[in-house]
Amino acid sequence: MSQYIRFQLNKKDEAKSNYIGLICTASVALAGIFMAQNDIAQHWGLSALTIAIALGIVLGNTVYPHISHACGAGVGIAKQQLLRTGIVLYGLRITFQQIAGVGVTAILTDLLVLSSTFLLAYWLGTRIFKLDRDSVLLIGAGSSICGAAAVMATEPVVQAQASKVSIAVATVVVFGDVSENGK
Repeated sequence: MSQYIRFQLNKKDEAKSNYIGLICTASVALAGIFMAQNDIAQHWGLSALTIAIALGIVLGNTVYPHISHACGAGVGIAKQQLLRTGIVLYGLRITFQQIAGVGVTAILTDLLVLSSTFLLAYWLGTRIFKLDRDSVLLIGAGSSICGAAAVMATEPVVQAQASKVSIAVATVVVFGDVSENGK
């Protein structure tokens, strides 16, 4: 449940909070998808994910603290269980035959690129930018593996604070969009 919920919900209120929270998160996602179809967003190369994250940051710091008692449980479900389920289902699209089909050289190259990207992110984050260990590990995982999904998958391993996870997701998505669109 949300860090803002300070009292115990009964089963009926918890179920209601689940539904309201899931509707809230789905609304932010749909708003991001809708807004990404705008000509301005497309001109600037803003993806639905980037827009939804920006909306989430704004709403999470303005509106959410006031309504968390009504929707915190559902937001927690979307952030934890649904996101992880989506990551697993996305990963299941790749078969072992496809992996074997690219060959040993491609697998070793991928391993080298992934490892060097993660190590470079760790070195830059700790030595140059003086970031804390949790933020560096989250940003490194997101940058070297697959973006925001990797950050969220790394969160339980690192046991990072929600604020650090949010910053890592935003960092990975923004820099990923910038590098993808060349702007």
